[in-house]
Amino acid sequence: MPIRRLPEGREYDPNRVLDAIISKLRLKNDAALSRLLEVAPPVISKIRHQTLPIGATLLLRMHEESEFSIRELRELMVKAEDALEPLAA
Repeated sequence: MPIRRLPEGREYDPNRVLDAIISKLRLKNDAALSRLLEVAPPVISKIRHQTLPIGATLLLRMHEESEFSIRELRELMVKAEDALEPLAA
């Protein structure tokens, strides 16, 4: 299975998706998010600093807990100015 890449001209921004989940679920901080997603706090930090990508397992966990669709979560991973056009499925 090929690796999915962002379309040309789009930039990855994991902070938007993390912040959206924190906001929607009214969590206090990244530590609360890490407990909810059942990952170690350094995982959230590494995702925020873009040293670790959001993997499929974590994406599914985000979907289960936040009730955002997978498509919505993927669109939230794109920088705000790039998010005007929906990602291709």
